[in-house]
Amino acid sequence: MGECMKSKVYVTFGAVILMATISGGWWFDHHQSAIAEANSGKSEATSLSRIVRTFSEAQEVINQHYVEEVTADEMTKTSIQGMLRTLDPHSNYFDTKEFQKIQSEQRGQFYGIGVSINRRNNRVFILATIENTPAVKAGLRYGDAILAVNGKSALEWTTDQVMDEVRGPQGEPVEVTVERVGVPKPLTFKIIRDAVPLPSIRHHFMIRPGIGYVALLQGFTHTTEDELRVALQDLQAQGMRSLILDLRGNPGGLLNQAIKVASAFLPEDLTILSQKGRPGNEDAEFREYRSENDRPNQSALVVLINRGSASASEIVAGAIQDHDRGLIVGEQSFGKGLVQTVFKLPFGSALTLTTAKYYTPSGRCIQRQYSGGALYDYYAHQPGTTQPLGQALSTDMGRKVYGGGGITPDVEEKEQTLTPVQAQLFGATFEFTRQLIGGQIQGFPQFRVTQTQYHHTLRDEDYVVTDKVLTAFRTFLHTSPDYKFLTDAQVTENSKYLRNLVREQVVTAAYGTEAGMEVRLQTDAQTQKAIETIPQARELAQRAQVARGGRTMVE
Repeated sequence: MGECMKSKVYVTFGAVILMATISGGWWFDHHQSAIAEANSGKSEATSLSRIVRTFSEAQEVINQHYVEEVTADEMTKTSIQGMLRTLDPHSNYFDTKEFQKIQSEQRGQFYGIGVSINRRNNRVFILATIENTPAVKAGLRYGDAILAVNGKSALEWTTDQVMDEVRGPQGEPVEVTVERVGVPKPLTFKIIRDAVPLPSIRHHFMIRPGIGYVALLQGFTHTTEDELRVALQDLQAQGMRSLILDLRGNPGGLLNQAIKVASAFLPEDLTILSQKGRPGNEDAEFREYRSENDRPNQSALVVLINRGSASASEIVAGAIQDHDRGLIVGEQSFGKGLVQTVFKLPFGSALTLTTAKYYTPSGRCIQRQYSGGALYDYYAHQPGTTQPLGQALSTDMGRKVYGGGGITPDVEEKEQTLTPVQAQLFGATFEFTRQLIGGQIQGFPQFRVTQTQYHHTLRDEDYVVTDKVLTAFRTFLHTSPDYKFLTDAQVTENSKYLRNLVREQVVTAAYGTEAGMEVRLQTDAQTQKAIETIPQARELAQRAQVARGGRTMVE
């Protein structure tokens, strides 16, 4: 969403709607003369009164006659959301709890215990622990299956339900009961919640000699610029000459942080974006944002995007592409070219309202069409679906770019998808890895992991998955009732996939998620294409720099 701003006009309007909904029209009737004066016309006040009265009467009918009880909060939320759905997919209403969660994410931290979790094989598992958090201090591990939280069974819970129960006020205790491989009885940990970092950049490392990798995969928050600066300094100290900036799956975030991230790579005074709102709207008049960085990073640059890259991610990718500062690799981005302003409402709720459209430096608005279709279809953005492209525009060096359908990559590389057999093997591999690191697979004591050693420099010889390990995996399939249907032939056909997957999971348990990501990227087609593209990205940036009258500085 766009950077948070205040608007007296829209906050007042939102408050009228909300209070009228909650109180059944009393608030409006009590203040009718004041509202009429503010609207400067009796007819407008009468019209608004009629709307509020109609809504109040409908609410009363629902309260008296609907088959089930409906709370005022539920009707308030759905009413406002229904109103906003007539506008666009990105204007939204958040109740108090939802808005608090958003604010926590934008601050780059929340209060919890410090674990990454997901539901696999019909249970929620711990897939990683975050360094220096309560979970690590308590002794939770990769592969622990969460059985209960605060004494309540979590066996049927979704990942979000477990997460909501585990998070809470700082300093408050939470009890987590887990099943651990090799331990006969469940273990219960009483953990005191504390601040848990929620960084935009989860990982950065040297993916090849001279080539740095930055995973800006989370949203753009208040800390994103600082995180990027630290990551770049660290990589440069390790000899980085080229950089892969990974924005895949990044849903966006704060506008000012997108501007600062783009500025980290663009010379001073180059346009990053412009935005245009409705004439007369003081919060959304025409604005243009330019780089103010007189010492931008000079590494050759490739940016990775996919269909999950949206909003602030597209601002960064669009600015890099339009100024020929680097090349974009991957798949067409989501296509969100709208700016939302946040308006705070009573009782801690909030409204995000689209107040402007933004345009990349070449002048393109990359917003996809959203009228006339279902909201699910818009957000699903199914692979293979295309939207008509807008007007052809040009980058600084004359390369054609188009608006209307997201950012089209300079080098297209499809995301790898699992075959049906690989999807079945995935679940089996996870359970096998749990048994392997828990010391339950005979003959592999070197794979046993009892704690995570963070900041390990990954070596080629760490946890190599040999033919002997694959043989043990076949035996595991034959003796497990849940996976006996998988055959030796299927294992052989997917041996490369299985070797990489088992190693990634073991390395994650042993050394943390950053080391696991290093293993994953070794076979990731889009990342490998990005590495291949670096020489072209360097050449393009050098030519663009010379054309702008500057000396060649991109290494």
